[in-house]
Amino acid sequence: MLEQLFSYFTEENLTQFFQSYRAFGPFAAILLPFIEAILPFLPLIVFIVANVNSFGLWEGFILTWIGASAGSIAVFLFIRHFGQQKALGFIRRHQSVKKLMTWLEKRGFGPLFLLLCFPFTPSAAVNVVAGLSRISPVPFSLAVLCGKFVMIFIVSFIGHDLKALFTQPLRTAAAIIVIMILWYAGKRLEHRLNVKFSQREND
Repeated sequence: MLEQLFSYFTEENLTQFFQSYRAFGPFAAILLPFIEAILPFLPLIVFIVANVNSFGLWEGFILTWIGASAGSIAVFLFIRHFGQQKALGFIRRHQSVKKLMTWLEKRGFGPLFLLLCFPFTPSAAVNVVAGLSRISPVPFSLAVLCGKFVMIFIVSFIGHDLKALFTQPLRTAAAIIVIMILWYAGKRLEHRLNVKFSQREND
């Protein structure tokens, strides 16, 4: 099964796939990351890799960044507008959500930007909680634009030559190490911020 799966990833098959994807045009390259912000179970990393391999590193990166950032801001504005409705009231009343809302309101741009820099941060949850909080749309939008810029560029740079990941084992190993470091750093940062917040709450 796995052997059949990996046998598909030949240079010819990948080239054909990316050419077919490119035929949908830049609108699809923007739309898919936009939708991912609304439906977070969709694989943003896959969309990033497909975009940069189909449109080139810089164009694919920019298209993904526009779509992902616009989607996050749209979710934030939607939750901000309808967050007082009964349908979303149960989210606001959740204790952990209340704590995160207070944390965002107090800390603002800096920690929010850092969280969004890492590929494995649950950005959909951040968008919703930020929309329920009293953080201003301007610093939130700036944090999204800057944080997504860093995160998407990192993933774009690693995945822009997908064929090489299957033909150059050293490059693949380096990419895996970088991803693991980013995952670990993101988790450590999240834990550290949670500890600081808990200490402030106790004080």
